[in-house]
Amino acid sequence: MKLTQYQVDAFATRVFEGNPAAVCPLDEWLGDEVLQAIATENNLSETAFFVPTQRGFNLRWFTPVAEVDLCGHATLATAHVIFEILGHAEEVVAFETRSGELTVRRSGDLLEMDFPANPPEPCHVPPALVEGLGLLPAHVLGAEDYVCVLDTEADVRALVPDMGLLAGLPLRGVCVTAQGESYDFVSRFFAPALGVPEDPVTGSAHCELAPYWAARLGRDSLRARQVSRRGGDVLCEVRGDRVILRGTAVTFMVGEIDAGQ
Repeated sequence: MKLTQYQVDAFATRVFEGNPAAVCPLDEWLGDEVLQAIATENNLSETAFFVPTQRGFNLRWFTPVAEVDLCGHATLATAHVIFEILGHAEEVVAFETRSGELTVRRSGDLLEMDFPANPPEPCHVPPALVEGLGLLPAHVLGAEDYVCVLDTEADVRALVPDMGLLAGLPLRGVCVTAQGESYDFVSRFFAPALGVPEDPVTGSAHCELAPYWAARLGRDSLRARQVSRRGGDVLCEVRGDRVILRGTAVTFMVGEIDAGQ
């Protein structure tokens, strides 16, 4: 069984930056164990699989160890493949996912994703979170992930967390953030429990970050930078209970998977 697979750098303007995602078009769904095995073999933070439907596409995302409910950069990468490689003629592509219907629209040179907002709320601070980060954040909030607000961008960049401790926390991951020096805010994201020690650029985390910073800074449109080693820009706009995330993507590689019988 031969499958075409694309590797795309999402939230990137050139290869070797942003967040790499594998994108695998399918005519019909394979077994979950095969999908997970492909994602494990890829060993990227996400592998996306999509199947055409009458309305658009069904889309699923897998880390090296588990299927997840929402992934921003792999959605951006998938839309890039559908628009730029497969020649989708319409301006909008619709995806049915575990997080409901998500749409991606072409907007000039950008791709514009419409995602559900997930504002974080004050939460219990587990001792392992503080120990794992090696510092006490100024604020800790929770949504799908812990959102840890630090004092400065330099603090975010300098962080060297203990992945073993963070992997034992009950939420999906840990996002650290601060007001930026040349951006509205910066962040880093860690999800070792999902096999992703540090994710280079995390679209879904901005569904939590954008509402927080929009309320704090008093404006709905924000320029964000994830300051991982690879790094990437995310343009955010809060629209009620939705977050619009804009970015670009570039194709790094086209390959063929031999998925066996």
